Amino acid sequence: MRLYLIGYMGCGKSTVGRKVARFAHLRFVDTDACVEQREGASVADVITYQGEEHFRMVERAVLEDTAAEDNIIVSTGGGLPIWDDNMERLSQLGKSIYLRRSPQNIMSRLSPYGRQKRPKFRGLNDEQLLAFMTTHMAEREPIYAKADLVIDCDTLSDDAIIDLILRELKTTKQ
Repeated sequence: MRLYLIGYMGCGKSTVGRKVARFAHLRFVDTDACVEQREGASVADVITYQGEEHFRMVERAVLEDTAAEDNIIVSTGGGLPIWDDNMERLSQLGKSIYLRRSPQNIMSRLSPYGRQKRPKFRGLNDEQLLAFMTTHMAEREPIYAKADLVIDCDTLSDDAIIDLILRELKTTKQ
């Protein structure tokens, strides 16, 4: 069983993924953390100094590494499903779950550090960030929506989202 959490930056993939992994006794993998480990630099620095294309290629290699494992839950970077044929590859490797949130909901979840560590969010005031996210998310929505399961998270607590995913895991295993 390979479970891939997809969605926009800051939607809670890593937070939810870690908790699901603990409850379901799965190994948790965060693709951004794996890229950082491989490159010896933050995602922001990899993108800034080596370019987004290099970052996406390393990210794809990390995705391919997950094919060798079973019983894992993977939190993907927000752009991973968008690049090249990654969404199709996710479907081949396992089950994908899209954590859908509105830009307003994501903004309310982001700490100042969460905003600063994402290069595309740096230097934007609240109004600019909301406008950027609204446009950017609309561009990505058609690809994210190809996920095996879409969870509308705006009105759900993280605990409720975790419960939904755990229930989905039980039905998938049967």
